[in-house]
Amino acid sequence: MFHGLSAFPLTPLKNGMFDEQSFINLLRPVVDAGVDSLGILGSTGSYAYLTVEERGRITRCAVEHAGDVPVIVSIGALRLDDILRLADDAQAAGASGVLMAPVSYQRLTEDEAFNLYETVTRQLSVPLCIYDNPATTGFAFSDELLFATAALPNVGSIKLGRVPEELSQVRARLPDTVTLGIAGDWRAASALQAGFDVWYSVIGGLFPQTALAIARSKEAAQSERLEPLWELFRRYGSLRVVAAAAEMLGKAKTPALPFPLQAIQGEPREALAAILAELKLA
Repeated sequence: MFHGLSAFPLTPLKNGMFDEQSFINLLRPVVDAGVDSLGILGSTGSYAYLTVEERGRITRCAVEHAGDVPVIVSIGALRLDDILRLADDAQAAGASGVLMAPVSYQRLTEDEAFNLYETVTRQLSVPLCIYDNPATTGFAFSDELLFATAALPNVGSIKLGRVPEELSQVRARLPDTVTLGIAGDWRAASALQAGFDVWYSVIGGLFPQTALAIARSKEAAQSERLEPLWELFRRYGSLRVVAAAAEMLGKAKTPALPFPLQAIQGEPREALAAILAELKLA
């Protein structure tokens, strides 16, 4: 589950509500493509904008339509009782794993972050992926905190938005049971070449064949041809770009994102249309 390509699809909305049929239609080609896991309700899935009840319904829908593909569900939330309920819902639905970033309105201290993961992992029956996502949470794991948290029970993977300078030293201090995953699609090929185990992928949730080609080959050239798309990701955020692509391709209704978020518009959207026509992603 925490190896290869983990595809993170959108959670499409219709009139501000979960669009179940569009979600199922998004999942079907991703599952059929043979991705190694599905990442549901991640940042690309807009989890932070949805209620606990909505997230439970989406989780059940994803597991029902995932076939033999393992489902990893984000359980991040501001309140501990919500996190634990989300974890229970995911486990009861049949999810194979969970993912959690240290979400907090007040920036956490290292002790607070460790205590959060220690409390949650004690109550899990499935493995958890730690998500170090300082651009969103405002909290960055130090190396020492990362190693200490990775040693907690039921931790199975770490999702990083960077490639450590001394990757071999990081490996040496992690438990053998914990894999390393990369976020930031433009980094994927180089990270996999360097020895990362899994790519937690945004484009994999919409263009699984293209993402699988990069993940399986680990060739820089496969990724470099997508540089115009990566540039849009870096400039506007991958969520806004992939939502626009889904809307333009008829995979999701417009607007697909929760208010006040918007898919890219105007000149960036026109540039995306030209990129999609040229690259012929699948």
